Amino acid sequence: MQLQFLAENCILCGECQNVCPQNAQFAGEGQRRVDFARCHTCGDCAGCCPSGALSLSGRWMTPEETVQAVLRDRPFYGKNGGVTFSGGECSMQPEFLLETLALCREAGLSAAADTCGLMPEEALEGLMERADMFLYDIKAVTPEIHRAGTGADNARILRNYRRLMERRCRVWVRVPVIGGFNASAEEMAKIAGFLKENPGAEQIELMPYHKLGTGKYAQIGKPAPDDSGRAVSHSQMEEYYRIFQSLGLPVQGAERTRTT
Repeated sequence: MQLQFLAENCILCGECQNVCPQNAQFAGEGQRRVDFARCHTCGDCAGCCPSGALSLSGRWMTPEETVQAVLRDRPFYGKNGGVTFSGGECSMQPEFLLETLALCREAGLSAAADTCGLMPEEALEGLMERADMFLYDIKAVTPEIHRAGTGADNARILRNYRRLMERRCRVWVRVPVIGGFNASAEEMAKIAGFLKENPGAEQIELMPYHKLGTGKYAQIGKPAPDDSGRAVSHSQMEEYYRIFQSLGLPVQGAERTRTT
């Protein structure tokens, strides 16, 4: 769990300061602040905050509780909808994930696993048996580029992708396109070549870098990372789309950049 603080919602009522056992809440110069280093995430402040400035993000749930929460929204899924297990990385909790997927299947729910693919073979085997489809990240094919950008080798990721294709699993590939990392015609061509050599993905989506999560850092008391140079231009994205299209790959979204 993580405490979040929306400063713009704070009305300076002082209720949080009265109940916080760690004295992590304090006010000064007409505004309230949170000392996240002191916070033990007990949730007392969020429970008494009348304006919603303080809230707890995330909570512990059992597989049964999770599926019951999913079932409450079932009328909105339509014929092709279902539940997607994402994260973070959903395979970091394999026992919970596999048990919950089994309960989804019992309830007749379609379930997808959103993953970077960096998981042991036994975890992937369990997922292939219980997930209806995969949303699979391919960030880079060149090992040095992948390691520099993520801190991890990509050999297992590419090997697991080949296994998914061999088993004819339903897969949608997503390629995050990030300046200073993989945003080059050379790397995009290598990713496209890898996908051409291992055919079977239903669709491939190129996802340009965005800053939608920047504001969340302040809400949890952390400095936002320097992301200068990460954005990718429309002309670059058009070039990368053409690389995938030239190989006959089912890349999505090319028409979106042409009209921008």
